[in-house]
Formats: sequence, C-alpha cells, structure tokens
Amino acid sequence: MNDTQTSRRTVLGGVAAAVALGLPAATGTAAAGTPGSGPEIGVLLYDGFSLLDPTGPVELLSRLPGARVTMIGERRGPVRTDTRRTAVFADRAVSEVDRLDVLLVPGAGNRGTVAAMNNPVLLDWIRRIDRHTTWTTSVCTGALVLGSAGLLRERATTYWASASYLEATFGVEYVPERYVRVGKVITAAGVSAGIDMALFLAAELAGAEIARAVQLAVEYDPQPPFDSGDAAAASPQLKELALRLLAGSQR
Repeated sequence: MNDTQTSRRTVLGGVAAAVALGLPAATGTAAAGTPGSGPEIGVLLYDGFSLLDPTGPVELLSRLPGARVTMIGERRGPVRTDTRRTAVFADRAVSEVDRLDVLLVPGAGNRGTVAAMNNPVLLDWIRRIDRHTTWTTSVCTGALVLGSAGLLRERATTYWASASYLEATFGVEYVPERYVRVGKVITAAGVSAGIDMALFLAAELAGAEIARAVQLAVEYDPQPPFDSGDAAAASPQLKELALRLLAGSQR
C-alpha cells in the first residue's frame, strides 16, 4: 500500500469514527447539518474587520454537530479586512437574515469599528436579530458595536486599548477577562480571545464533552514563546509598539 492509500484510509477512518459516534462526518454536505438539526450561527462581516475575530470562533463552532454557520454582510460578496489585503465572502446580506440562534459581531481597526458603530443599517439589524437570539456575542471591539446598538449591560470586555472608551461611552464596567457573560450577551477580549469565548459557547450549545473534543480537533493548546499577551503586565513601551504595529498594518 502506498503513502497516498494509507493517508486516505486514515482520513476515511476518522470519518467512519464520527459516524459511529452519531456525529456528522466532517466532510461533504453532512458537515453542514440539516434544517432544524443544530444552531443557526451568523457572523456579521463589515469593512475593516480583523481577520481572526470571526474566523477563529468559526473554526470551532462550525465543527459542532448540525451547526450551520453563515457569513453575513451588508450585501453579499467579499468583505475586506482591516489590512485591506484579505477578504472573506459574505454568503448572505443582512436583508436576507431575520433570525439566528447565535450572532457574532467581530471587531475591527479604528476605521472599521467607527464606521460600523455609525452604520444605522447594521445597528438596526443587530437589534432585530438580538430579539430572538439565544446568544449575542462579540470579539474585540465588536463590543463597541454592540454598545452602539444598545445591547451592553453592567459589564463587558473588549480590546485592552478600548477599555476606557467602553466605560466612558456605554457606562458599563470593563472587565479584563478573556470573555465576559452578562445574560445572553458574551463579549470577548482582543482577537485571539474569541477562540476561548467560542469554546465556552460550544459547551453551552453542545455540551462540555463536545467542546473538549472540538478543542482537541483543532489542537488548541496555546504555548506561546513569549509571555507578553497580557496588557495588564505589559510595559508602556510595548503597548505603544503594539498599537503602532496595528496602525501601520491598517493603512
């Protein structure tokens, strides 16, 4: 047996194991679920969003049994990220979606966040969708967009550099945690924190065992080479450099 045949048998063996467990195979149409079989998860994309904010959580949530994840934009088509070098395709326009079980609003650079916060079409849609969601969530400065839609209460988290703006503008307490839940609203801190939030959400939607299995499936076991991801412990010089790098990449 050659290496290609061995590899193919290994992949098919994984699919067979999933089927044996009663889970949808992670390939073909079965992975998308069938109507009514799982949560409808919608991710709002808007010009200037940060790439990992939606794609990190989607990588996990799309693996939940029966879950259906849809990228949604103000209109259908490619939506550019904050660096303008990458785009993600919105399969549906906001006008085509009126109900979701889970709404996820990503963050963005200054340009994208400010524009989304002042976009009445997006804000009105977020409010309408929130009336029927089981969970309304955000990543990074997506919390500021939720705040602009009037959906934040008591406390929330966001990107560390936006903490004072969150408190001053929306009157909620900034909590420096990876994610914060208040009722059905979950806000995640900056960019990578969306993955942690997605694992919590996966457990709420499908149970802790499925969430653990999804974490293993994507091998999420972060062991960074540097201990510099905590804004509370970072020097002013490192914070300044971090923000300068972000600004430089978003021109």
